[in-house]
Amino acid sequence: MYDFYAYMARMKLIRRWSLMRSVQPENDAEHSLQVAMIAHALALIGRERYGREVSPERAALLAVYHDATEVLTGDLPTPVKYHSPGLRDAYRRIEDDAAGRLLRALPEDFRKEMAPLLAGGDGPEAALVKAADRISAYVKCLEEQQAGNREFDEAARTIRESIDRMELPEAADFMAEFVPAFRLTLDEIGRGGSTEPHDEKRNGGA
Repeated sequence: MYDFYAYMARMKLIRRWSLMRSVQPENDAEHSLQVAMIAHALALIGRERYGREVSPERAALLAVYHDATEVLTGDLPTPVKYHSPGLRDAYRRIEDDAAGRLLRALPEDFRKEMAPLLAGGDGPEAALVKAADRISAYVKCLEEQQAGNREFDEAARTIRESIDRMELPEAADFMAEFVPAFRLTLDEIGRGGSTEPHDEKRNGGA
């Protein structure tokens, strides 16, 4: 008997943003699905528009598992995780230990394929997953702000700045072309109320 996928089923129990008051709680399973979709889109943008040698499918798969170790570690809030270099390094070691434990919860013939996914991968796809993770967090902030929750105002500002600092064309395109629609109501989405992409780019994005 192997425990790996039973562990993965518990991603829905790991609550994100635990130090902040949320109108709509978010869990790791929901977040990972959104990151996977965004990472896939970023890879498509990179491949089709910028000639990158990148696999959208690989990016999406890395994103599915990017927070997998949190079924063992929990979601440590960002202000705590990055409070000091020592704490950041200690948490990284804990994540590495958790990845090893999850790997051992798989059959031997799965481990070669799964080890890079649990370790976060490398190469261009991994960079896109990091950007997608940030964009997903920014979208969450927008949703909370739309619900009148000012608790996320500062997070929205700092996360947006972190995305801009990446200077990643794929992320800039996604922010300009897709993120503004997250501000719309369902009725506005349904009648094509989103802003034209070139207008958003001209006006500085989301």
